[in-house]
This record gives sequence, C-alpha cells and structure tokens, in this order.
Amino acid sequence: MPRKPRIEIPGYYHIINRGVERRDVFLDEEDFHIFEELLCNFTREFDITLHNFCLMNNHYHLLLEIKKENLSKFMRQLGMNYSIYFNKKYKRVGHLWQGRYKSWYVADEAYLYTLIKYIEQNPLKAGIVNDLKSYRFSSYRYFVDKAPIPKCLESAWLYENFGKNIDEIVEFVTAPVDMEELKDINKASALIVASDSVQTKTEEELIKIIGSYETRQERNERILKAYEEGFSQHMIARVIGISQQAVGKIIKTKKLQL
Repeated sequence: MPRKPRIEIPGYYHIINRGVERRDVFLDEEDFHIFEELLCNFTREFDITLHNFCLMNNHYHLLLEIKKENLSKFMRQLGMNYSIYFNKKYKRVGHLWQGRYKSWYVADEAYLYTLIKYIEQNPLKAGIVNDLKSYRFSSYRYFVDKAPIPKCLESAWLYENFGKNIDEIVEFVTAPVDMEELKDINKASALIVASDSVQTKTEEELIKIIGSYETRQERNERILKAYEEGFSQHMIARVIGISQQAVGKIIKTKKLQL
C-alpha cells in the first residue's frame, strides 16, 4: 500500500529522525559539523526558517518554519545527502535513517515556547552535560555566545525576540518543561495536521484586517481583532514589523482593558 502524502500546512514543525535500529548516525565531531552545514545550506535553498536544532548521537530534533509545501522535499534532500556522506566515509551500504522522519505541527504559541525549551534541553536531560552552553552540537550555544550567529539562524525565534540579551535567553530556555503538557499539546497538534479540512490563515487576509492606521491605539485594537480571528502572534508580528513578544504584550494588555 502506498504511503499517504503528508499534509504540509505553512507554519512551525517539530522534526525528529533516528538512525536505523536506533544506531548512531554521528560518530565523530566531523559528522556533526557536516550535518549542521547541510542543514543550514538546505534551509536557505528551500526558504525554510531554522529556529532550533539539537543533534544527539543517534537522532536529532529540529524546529522549522515553512512558508510553502516543501517540507518533505527539504527533508529528503537533507537525509539523502547526509546518508551519502556517512556511507561513503564509513564504507557502508543501506538505509541510514529509521523510516520516514516524524513531524508535529506547532499549533499555538504555548506549544512553540515549550518546544524550544524541550529541544535545547535534550543534552541536559540525557545527562551528557551539566551546562547547556557546553554542548557543541545544538543551536543553544549560538544564542548565548558572543560570536556571530550563523546565517541560517538569523531569523530564529529566540534571536528575533530576545536579540543579544543573553540573560533573557538563558532564563527562557532553561525554565522547566512540563512533559505532560508537552504530550497533551503534541496530541492536539496531531489532530490539526490529520484533518484535511484545516483552513490556514494567509498574510493577505491579515493585511486586510490590519489595514492602515494613524494611532498606536488603532494598531493595537486591530492586533487584538486579528488574534481573536485566529491569526498567530508570529504572523501578526511579521506583517506589522514588530517583535512577537511585543504583540503578545499588546494582546494581553488589550484583553485586560475589556
């Protein structure tokens, strides 16, 4: 029976893939670096935003944002090119990955915030390191290091919302993750992706709602209206040209005023 095609709704996705039979797919430091290089190159080629990543010995986590239905093509290129490199280097043949990658649609901001922390905290929870900054194969070190951030992470959520405020990034990422909550919102997002009837909001529709405004109060009222009609804080922030954090504060303030 042929596989069912994936439903690819524009937005955020949590991606996991493992080595076949849970075998290690990163055997030395060069392997990690090659995968990271391929990841950065292909996100730019496919116009996909990379928000977070964590590479473990036998699997990896990605938080990606797609603008069009090209996630499967991107993942195929990433997996295939790394497999070619790995098999050639270690003189092996056959599949490297354990079937198709797993993906979860990020349905709302609560899921997004929890997921960023969950992905970055993987090395800590696995007992590999005692300090996240010392793990060299995840995106976290780029956000808390003073070195230039890679081009593929320049539009990452953490960077867009906190800039170079390292203290705020550390506080956000290292906050405890409620695993039961993560399981619940995982299930909820799976139901959204499973439905063929999902209606996605477009930027064109949002622009009509926002329209033109003369005062900040007018702008804020339209932000709240757009949010209540189902537009994400991320899309609102991108269309208006302010940070997602600012959009969240505006919505919270306007709701308290009602």
